[in-house]
Amino acid sequence: MFLALRELIFARGRFSLMGGVIALIAVLMVMLSGLSSGLVNDGVSGLKSMPVTAFAFDQGTKTDNAFSRSVVDRRQLDAWRGADGVAAAGLMGVGMANATTDAGKQVDLTLFGVEPGSFLEPPRSAGNALSAPDGIVVSSTAKSEGISLGTVVTLDRIGTKLTVVGFTDGQATFGHVDVAYLPLKTWQLVASGQAAAGAPTEAQLSALSFDTASVVALQAKPGATLDLAAGDSAAGTSAKSLSAAFNSSPGYEAETMTLSMIQVFLYAICALVVGAFFTVWTIQRKHEISVLRAIGASTGYLLRDGLAQAAVLLVGFTALGVAAGLGLGAAMPEAMPFSLEPAPIATATALTIGLGLIGAAVAVIRISRIDPLNALGGQR
Repeated sequence: MFLALRELIFARGRFSLMGGVIALIAVLMVMLSGLSSGLVNDGVSGLKSMPVTAFAFDQGTKTDNAFSRSVVDRRQLDAWRGADGVAAAGLMGVGMANATTDAGKQVDLTLFGVEPGSFLEPPRSAGNALSAPDGIVVSSTAKSEGISLGTVVTLDRIGTKLTVVGFTDGQATFGHVDVAYLPLKTWQLVASGQAAAGAPTEAQLSALSFDTASVVALQAKPGATLDLAAGDSAAGTSAKSLSAAFNSSPGYEAETMTLSMIQVFLYAICALVVGAFFTVWTIQRKHEISVLRAIGASTGYLLRDGLAQAAVLLVGFTALGVAAGLGLGAAMPEAMPFSLEPAPIATATALTIGLGLIGAAVAVIRISRIDPLNALGGQR
């Protein structure tokens, strides 16, 4: 470390300039990680918060936006209830709707139809559970739209009125739209096209002969692994694990793939920039390194010294960039889907440092090719 520290102090201007580039890359990594996490939460937080192991779609349903395309019935539900390892199964309806609050404000809602009292009913931060035919529990993020307990929302075109009776515990969105949980029978009334203007009534639900839904939600027994292929064969469905089902939500796959590609390129840029800097720096200090080799310094010692220098630069300025990125992230407007989560940021930080060290190692390895006799020539 002696030579590495001396050079960091002596050439502090050049190292500070390089460190500034590393810090900017770290800022971008934090921002992209926050944006990626925010988009995921905004797209599928309603699914992520569910105690569900897998979703079973109707067989042959096109993967893209499968929640809106799939139609399953009680026969398929009964088949899954009898499958090995299944602790609970329930029909769930999914559909998007435009609505207007009683204050005249237009809102978009994703309607999740679930059986009241089942494992699919969401935990609440305020209000009451699902019970009445016209009651809905909405995402807590809907409060920013002016929705509160007791707010009546009217579904456009059909005029069905639903009353907010509770808020979920945390964000619950689907396809970047706030989720409204409602009784499955009420969802079926709306989906069947038989809903009348006004609040749904028990009489209307009793007269309904529409028993299909969008998917069968499955919860595995503790420690059990569901045999999805066997269940699909018996029920005539196409089941996906919870994480795999995220790709069936609107725009999820395209958004995540785009951000992942940007992150990969940024990692590559980090490795190339650091590698290029240390390549030039190694060439400039070739004669000093030759002198050290001539007086007995081993190749391993010089490699460790060079990598230690790169590590000091990468760790110090990456930490500075991460701190700046966290500060910028905290100042992001509420309307932007941005979420600072420790795990993605830690992973991005580790990759930035690790790939930077790889780039530096490729450059510093030139040390092992230096002939010590160069130090004894006429130039020194």
